Amino acid sequence: MVEIAGLGSLILLVLNVWAFVSIIGSGTSTGAKVLWCLLVLILPLVGFVIWFFAGPRSQQRTV
Repeated sequence: MVEIAGLGSLILLVLNVWAFVSIIGSGTSTGAKVLWCLLVLILPLVGFVIWFFAGPRSQQRTV
């Protein structure tokens, strides 16, 4: 059971890092970026879910 919890924590960590990178790369204001990062940092699972559905996305690169 401990291995499953550890794997879940590792997956959540990777998803939160992905959220931070996407938030930092977005075109929103600095204040909004700080608030989104704090939300994901303080409430990792809930903050990630809220960010996934309502948060800022990183800018798409056009070739």
